[in-house]
Parts: sequence; C-alpha cells; structure tokens
Amino acid sequence: MHIVFLSQEFPRKGVAYGGIGTFLLTFSKSLIELGHNVTVVGISKDENSDQILDGVRVVSILHSQSKWIGWWRNFSRISIFLKQLHKTHPIDIIEGSELTFAFLKKVKNVPFVIRLHGGHHFFAEGENRPINKWKGLQEKWSFKKADAFVAVSEYVKSHTGKLLPFGDKPVEVINYPVPLDKFHPSDPKKKVPFRLVFAGTVCEKKGIRQLIESLPKVIEKYPLVHLEVYGRDWYFPDGRSYIQFLKDSFDRELLSRVHFHGAVSHDELPRFYEEAEICVFPSHMETQGLVAPEAMSMGKAVVFSKTGPGPETIDHGLNGWLCDPRSPEDISNILIEALALGEGLTKIGIEARKKVTQKFDSKINTAKNLEYYRKIISIS
Repeated sequence: MHIVFLSQEFPRKGVAYGGIGTFLLTFSKSLIELGHNVTVVGISKDENSDQILDGVRVVSILHSQSKWIGWWRNFSRISIFLKQLHKTHPIDIIEGSELTFAFLKKVKNVPFVIRLHGGHHFFAEGENRPINKWKGLQEKWSFKKADAFVAVSEYVKSHTGKLLPFGDKPVEVINYPVPLDKFHPSDPKKKVPFRLVFAGTVCEKKGIRQLIESLPKVIEKYPLVHLEVYGRDWYFPDGRSYIQFLKDSFDRELLSRVHFHGAVSHDELPRFYEEAEICVFPSHMETQGLVAPEAMSMGKAVVFSKTGPGPETIDHGLNGWLCDPRSPEDISNILIEALALGEGLTKIGIEARKKVTQKFDSKINTAKNLEYYRKIISIS
C-alpha cells in the first residue's frame, strides 16, 4: 500500500517533537518494514523540500504569505500535490487529524481517514473553554469529507462522537504504537533513589504546577525527593515563559528540588526514564498520551491522570497509579503511597510492561491499522 499522512510534524533526527510526531515516526517505520510506502506532506514556514527520512518521503510545502487567503492557498497547494502524486504513485489511503480535510479536494477513489489525536472540539470541552467558531466549522467540514475514523482511545472516540457525530462511517479504536525495543526494560542499577521524572510540554494543562505544589508534603516524608522536568517551554499570549512563571510562583528552597532541562529529543527519553524511581504525568486532559505507556514499557512505576484515558492505560494500584491531576493533595498522597513500597515498585513496573505489551505493542497495532485500512478500501 501507499499511505499518505498529512502533517507538518514528522520529526527530524536529534530534535524534540510531540505526540503526533512520535506516532508518525513509529508507525511509518513499522509500515516500511512490512514493505509499504509512506509519504508525509505538510506546510512549512521555512522552505519547500522533498526528502527521504528513514525511508519516508517527507514533502514540505512553503506556506503562503497572503494575509487573507493564505490558508486557502495552502490547502490548494496540498490538493494539487496529492493529485499529481496519485498519478505517478497511486495512493491507497490519505490520513490526517481532525481539521485536515476541511478544504482539501477529494482524490478520486482514495479514502480520507481522520485519526482522532484530539481536535478543537475535544480539547475545548476537556479544558472547559468555548469553541472557536472558525475552527469548529472547519472540523465539521473535515468530518463530513472523511470516509472513516481511527480513535487512539475509547475516551477520545466517545467524547468526540458526542460533539461531532460520526454518522454511519466506520470508527475503530486502535491505540498508539509503542516501540518496545526502544523503550526496553530498564536496568535497576541506573535508578536514582527518590527521583521523580516528568516529560512533556511545560504548561498548565500538563499538570506540572500541581505536581510542584504537591512536593512539600512528599518531601516532609521523603527528604531526598527531587523532580527532573524534561520538555519544551510554553509561552503565554503576551510572550511570557511558563517556566519563568513557575519559578516566580514557588520559593527558592522548593525550586532547589526541581530541575528544568528544557526540550530533549525522543531518543534521549529512555535514559531519563531509566533513572527515575517514579515517572509522574498528571495531565489535565489527553486523547491518550504516549509518555505514560513509554515509561511503563521500561518497567517504571508511573503516576498518570484518572481523567480521560487514564483508566484505559493503568489499572490503579496494579500496574501504576491514577491521580486527580488538579489536586496537589491527591498527587502527594499517591506519591507517598508509591514511595512507601520501596522495592515493591519493581513488581508494579513488571506489571506495567505487561500492560503495554498487551495494549500498545507497535507490531500488533500496525497489523490492526493495516486490516482496518483494507476494510475501508474495500467499502469505498
């Protein structure tokens, strides 16, 4: 098959990237290993380019500078490219996220598939904020053009479906793939006692503020506890740094236990997880999130959120813990409970990896995706 992904987030080596980039890299690698062809097409702010990265053809189309109709020209350029590509290298599936297809022209006999990574309606509801009318309208148009949907969790399927009905179009839940070889079982000798590790964008919705607020109570019980934070900074609309906001919000003594390392490449994450005693990801809302299953894959004890897809990912007390991400008190209580286990954390980690191998294995989930693609093609 020739599968085209519409995204500007395919990662370059040695750079930091988010969840969609991680998904594209892992899934594309698995597809290519099975003999399929993968093209990724996106709009770039920097340049036109057409290159092969890890066997994937990555095409970047320079975005239009037009003030009022730039968005339309961007979609038009992608539509023209897809039409030309289909003539020379026939396409079997075109996949994008929630907003992707709003203004794209259909390619004859090629299904449009939306993967629900978390669209505007989903996060507006999850973060209790109003829907932007323009973005909301684009999502509705995009959903009408889609032929099928893939949800990365049961939660994102059910909550998106309440806001944007799928109609009678196929919808399948297929979890994100986690490369179990990359996130291998960790070496216990490399664990640093009382080290907590957070990974993700350093912003309010990832729960980092509440995590830091939870630390004083934990430190009272375990004075050697410290937090290592890996992730890029987020900026307020007025340009202020969120990391600086955090530094201004807490006293110097507490901040001496918190170390901000900035953006790191995905290839470095296994090393940082390996050094953790507990990995903590109290995100307010996710469609699924990859950091929790990646750390679990390494046999680490993980604290995740009980909101959203948390209960699908972790069985509380068996292979990790679920917290109320908006409650510093709940986070601290769970961290104290976890640290009290001492060597018992090893058993939790073993169960965590078992859960990941059952639910997030990249080979199994790639096979599920391909079976679903074939089904969509056969009915389109």
